Amino acid sequence: MLWSLFITFLKIGFISFGGGYAMIPVIQHEVERHQWLQPEAFNHAVTLAGTGPGPIATNCATLIGFGIAGVPGAIAATLGMVVPSLILIIILAAFLYKWHNNKWFKSSFYGLRPVVTGFIVFAAIRFGWSVGDKPLISWHQAGMLAITIGVVVGIVKYKLHPFVVIALAGMMGIVFFN
Repeated sequence: MLWSLFITFLKIGFISFGGGYAMIPVIQHEVERHQWLQPEAFNHAVTLAGTGPGPIATNCATLIGFGIAGVPGAIAATLGMVVPSLILIIILAAFLYKWHNNKWFKSSFYGLRPVVTGFIVFAAIRFGWSVGDKPLISWHQAGMLAITIGVVVGIVKYKLHPFVVIALAGMMGIVFFN
């Protein structure tokens, strides 16, 4: 089991790009393929991973590994997730300086931005609406949508500090879901 966790998250770490939120659909696919967690448990793991400090994908790997095989599973999954980044950063640093002014190189990164945005939007939609056999729009989803809109308005219009927005969203969660 430890080897399977390590290899799975190693693969995720190597094939994913765009940050932690863009990696969530890939992680979810692998977790479902291995039948490690039920969809609701995966959603809880992602939520908990997002509340902790550090990258959400790494936190998610740690929580999934811990849930499956305890502390050794957490270590295996976390190492699998971070080793590819470490290797790629070392290799890229060696070559990036040489290519950083190349126009094709710069253009390729601009071309990847919409893909990353799409992955993040997909993860948000899938995370918000993957609650089993419930209807498409339930009171639960309406509450999440209201909190999401409140977060965006609070940050964009009122320039609230992220900590204040998180605290208010937590209180709204208590109101909506308790």
